[in-house]
Amino acid sequence: MQALASRSSCVPAAGQSARSGQQAAIVPPCSAAGRGAARPARQQRQRHAAVAAATENAPAGAVVDEALAADLGFDKEFERFKAAAAQGNLVPLYERVMADQLTPVLAYRCLVKEDDREAPSFLFESVTNGTQQGRYSFVGATPELEIVARGQQVHVLDHRKGTRETMQAADPMQVPIDLSAHWRPVRAEGLPAVFTGGWVGYTGYDTVRYVYSGKLPFEEAPQDDRSLADIHLALYNDVVVFDHATKLAFVISWVHLGDYGSVEEAYLAGRRRLAATAAKLTSTNAPPLLNGKVSLSLSQRPRTATSNMTKEEFLAAVDKTKEYIQSGDVFQLVLSQRFERRTFADPFEIYRSLRVVNPSPYMAYLQARGCIIVASSPEILCRVDEQGRVTNRPLAGTRRRGATPEADEQLEKELLADEKECAEHVMLVDLGRNDVGKVSQSGTVRVEKLMEIERYSHVMHISSTVTGQLKPGLTSWDALRAALPAGTVSGAPKVRAMQIIDELEVARRGPYGGGFGLVSFTGGMDMALALRTMVIPTAANDTLYDYSGSKPRREWTVHLQAGAGLVADSVPESEWEETVNKSAALGRAIDLAEQAFVSSDNGAQ
Repeated sequence: MQALASRSSCVPAAGQSARSGQQAAIVPPCSAAGRGAARPARQQRQRHAAVAAATENAPAGAVVDEALAADLGFDKEFERFKAAAAQGNLVPLYERVMADQLTPVLAYRCLVKEDDREAPSFLFESVTNGTQQGRYSFVGATPELEIVARGQQVHVLDHRKGTRETMQAADPMQVPIDLSAHWRPVRAEGLPAVFTGGWVGYTGYDTVRYVYSGKLPFEEAPQDDRSLADIHLALYNDVVVFDHATKLAFVISWVHLGDYGSVEEAYLAGRRRLAATAAKLTSTNAPPLLNGKVSLSLSQRPRTATSNMTKEEFLAAVDKTKEYIQSGDVFQLVLSQRFERRTFADPFEIYRSLRVVNPSPYMAYLQARGCIIVASSPEILCRVDEQGRVTNRPLAGTRRRGATPEADEQLEKELLADEKECAEHVMLVDLGRNDVGKVSQSGTVRVEKLMEIERYSHVMHISSTVTGQLKPGLTSWDALRAALPAGTVSGAPKVRAMQIIDELEVARRGPYGGGFGLVSFTGGMDMALALRTMVIPTAANDTLYDYSGSKPRREWTVHLQAGAGLVADSVPESEWEETVNKSAALGRAIDLAEQAFVSSDNGAQ
């Protein structure tokens, strides 16, 4: 990869603003009489490398020599940093780099080694309407803190201090709230008004048991056969944000002033981290990425996966659910089964293939403790902006896309005329209104859009949008508590539906049916519903290896979970087929990864 050619470096100025300016190069340019003028890209690369090397082993609080201090912008940028520090105790430093050659996929691989699949890290991307790339993508690695909760036991891992704390918590979601209670972030003018640092991770389906511990105790949940965390959140101070509209990437490092003895020490530590991240992204020794050859027909049915329920067990569970519906326990219930595939395709290769097979608004590659999540969700679980506006957007009612615009229009009319689909959707809109209403000011809950059609790469859905204004004193975490789990994956009423799900499903759902996403330092939240999500456990004692290619390949177990919304007139065979078809859409990504990467690596034609 050629080096990136343009950069500016910024910190917030007093009054929560920022400006940028070019910095002098550490390495002097070649003379014109000799080898010609130095290329800006090479100067930038050398600058990053020199700054990173010069400061890597510097003791905390050390004052660097005057030449290096001047190159760091110590005279001007430090003064702006100090002014910003007077406004708060959490200050971002950032640089802008050209992103016309650097992609989010490559940036992730620059920051996380290929064989480091246990390292907490993330890559989030977006495609809207099936074809339009979302404006922003997010990449992060090396978190400072992790919160890992399983049941009431919570581990807080502080990687900066090298400490581990274990505690009991009735609601582990309170832990990040308590940890961030004293933070006063300073917003930097010049940074995009999106996630630029904060908490990233997932909250599993069973997180709701912390809220309804009396009605939904962990002891009555199905067997936990994977021992995955119920909640995994990691705190990322260092993040890369891609703006695809401007073809720029923002390399950002947030500095917690309370962790240092002086503003000078904090500034130098932040510059050190920023330079190290930028050096990885602009290195000419970027790790290679296989360019998978796509010759597989994406319409063919994927290789068969095995389920944790037999077909007979699933059909019997549908019949039992219909009995509960007829007796008035619930109006609707989402019954799921978990499929399993074994593959030598690497999880990151599966993610790259999923981007091709099923581009969606919430595409994620998330390495967490004990598992890797590969997702292409279409649905918001909970969104809260920095002004406290809460958004819930239920999706229910589905048709495949037509082969032509005319066929699309006809299918749209059929979908909106389907009484069963519309009744189910209205039920979920009511659940969304209730969830938003729990945390919103009186009179602010609105159904802004009702029963509109949203088109994706392969399907269309009925969509509605419910909004409200967060009550004073509440945070985005409260909105998330109220939203879990979405009615789309549980039923109505939610608590009774979950009790029946506990009875009928054979294993805990784990991340499926929960949420994954981002919670920013500045209070915003964007969590997606964990649908169309693959969960890949990283701890296994029966792993096979394939040594026939250019490198050893590990066999991975991939879990694909899918559910069907059951109502009074559901046909058991049709509901079983629906779950099979939904899982097959994810299975095609595994097939593509095997064909594009594994077969190519093994020299297959």
